This record gives sequence, C-alpha cells and structure tokens, in this order.
Amino acid sequence: MEFVNEWTGRTACALQAALRMTNEGFAKHLKVAVRTVASWHASPDVTPRSAMQELLDAAFEGASDAAKARFRRLVEPEDTPATPETGGGPVQALRVAIAVVVDDARVLIVCRRDEDGSGILWQFPAGMVKPGQAPENVAIKETLAETGVHCAVVRKLGSRLHPITHVHAEYVLCEYLTGEAQNMDVLENVNVVWTEKTKLTKFIPADRIFPPILEALEVSE
Repeated sequence: MEFVNEWTGRTACALQAALRMTNEGFAKHLKVAVRTVASWHASPDVTPRSAMQELLDAAFEGASDAAKARFRRLVEPEDTPATPETGGGPVQALRVAIAVVVDDARVLIVCRRDEDGSGILWQFPAGMVKPGQAPENVAIKETLAETGVHCAVVRKLGSRLHPITHVHAEYVLCEYLTGEAQNMDVLENVNVVWTEKTKLTKFIPADRIFPPILEALEVSE
C-alpha cells in the first residue's frame, strides 16, 4: 500500500498508532484540534472532509519507512491481499496485546525507537491484534518476533484504553520458557533486556504501568 484512496477514522487512527503519537501529538502534527483526533477514535467509520484528507495524505507521505510499514501491518489483513474485491467487514477498534513476560524475579522489556518525542521508550513486548485474532496468541507471537524469547500464557491481566497511545490494550501475563533475549526487530527497537521486577519502575514510570501488572509482579508504586 503506497497510498490511501480515502481516509476514515479507522485508518487515521492506524496512522497515529504507526507514528506512535498521542492524541495531542498527532493533532499538533496535523495542525488540528485534539477533539478532531478523539472523534476518529470514537467514530472509526467517519470520513474526514476533503481538507483533512489532504492533511492525512501529507502526514503519511512524510512518515518514515518504518512507520509506513507499521501502518501497512495495521490496515491490511494478515493473510489476504488488499484488493477492491475483498471488501470491508465491520470496523474494528485498534487493539494491542501486551505481554508481561516473567522469569522468576525478572521481567522482559524492550526499548522502542522514540520517533515522535512522546516519551515512550521502555515498554513490554506488544503487537497489534487484528480482527479474529486472540490477544494471547498475539502476545506470544510478538514476544518471539521482537525478542527471541518463547513464552506461555499464564492468565489475562485485563484491558484498558492506553493513557499514552489511546488504543485499546489487552494485557497478558506470560511465563518464560526458553530463548536468549535479543533485539530481533532493529527497525522498531533499540534494545531488549531482562530487568529485576523491583527495578521495573526505573525504566517505566509507575503511573504509566497498568495497576494489575504491578500487583501481579508484586511491585509497589
């Protein structure tokens, strides 16, 4: 996909996610009101007016190759080529599966490339959940793809609207099975490390961590 014929709220939000921008950051990038971006999240099937279509075109064209690749993964079906004949099903809200992988007293984290200055650097392995996919499967698959670590699901930790990215996040607690932690995705990540649970908040501020994660890791805020 080298272009978008017509932007919708869903594809605009996908571009925001691909650029890793907050609502405020994306609004500033487009030079529009924050409420405009928020409206796309609330109404993903809306079609922005022509002037906004041009702004979104420019934002996409000016995006990095890595961001364009992320955008394509978000909007294209995983195993189905995008063609006019495939048609579109019901609009799905953007969802991510976030894997909290533990190995005794350690937890696995990755350092993202901070392209938009949002301040998000260290995170848990995560991947977009496409329609029909189970968050648990995505958590396992993306952990392996990003870090080379094999893990197994222990239980779900819950979900929320992420306070920074404003996408629906599904959290999954996983246990380490095998594999050496390493950076398998150099386009998106800078580093992959195991850190002691007690030192997690030195990498990720406690107020950005989903409270059930802190409870599961027995880490105090």
